[in-house]
Amino acid sequence: MTLDHPIFTRWPAQYPGRLQLFSLPTPNGVKVGIMLEETGLEYEAHRVDIMADESHDPAFLALNPNGKIPAIYDPDGPSGKPLALFESGAILLYLADKTGQFISADPNTRFETIQWLMWQMGGVGPMFGQVGFFNKFSGKDYEDKRPRDRYVTESARLLNVLDDRLAHRDWVMGDDYSIADISLLGWVRNLIGFYEARELVGFDRFLHVQAWFNRSLERPAVQRGLVVTATN
Repeated sequence: MTLDHPIFTRWPAQYPGRLQLFSLPTPNGVKVGIMLEETGLEYEAHRVDIMADESHDPAFLALNPNGKIPAIYDPDGPSGKPLALFESGAILLYLADKTGQFISADPNTRFETIQWLMWQMGGVGPMFGQVGFFNKFSGKDYEDKRPRDRYVTESARLLNVLDDRLAHRDWVMGDDYSIADISLLGWVRNLIGFYEARELVGFDRFLHVQAWFNRSLERPAVQRGLVVTATN
């Protein structure tokens, strides 16, 4: 079996029958690694080094014209036709539907889960990422701290929303771990770890988020998913 897509001229598939993942262990990248490990789907991972600008290689842009990781190519897509897909939230939804895992079949619960996934995509990711820029990366050298503080305040507000949601629940959707949890984990992990913003956002006051975060990290598939494409 051969895969007919330009991406494979740059990242050849050793196992062309498997779902192909193109990623790096960023907060968005680990979402798909975790999801694949949780579902048990067979896949082949390809490391795309964004620091070397590999995500703007023409072969990668043929898969994702937006030039961002993660992206997937599923040779066994809907109706048996191959599917190329980018945007981590869309990929989580696709994999949930493909496997029938980590999203409810009940329409009301399904859309509520999607609601929290969109909340992460539209709020948590962008805001936490800005905190990272202004606290960890080049933005930290700006003398004017008002931009940083604006994003810190909004990130703390979002954490409070999540904390309230988890006050009487183990997981975002209650008893059932879902793509909503998977979408959030990498961002919370980066905020208090790599972005060095734990004290800035007052993370230790969000006790329910802390308990949820620790429960998430105890899952073996999460530990495996966090390092997918870390070295290969």
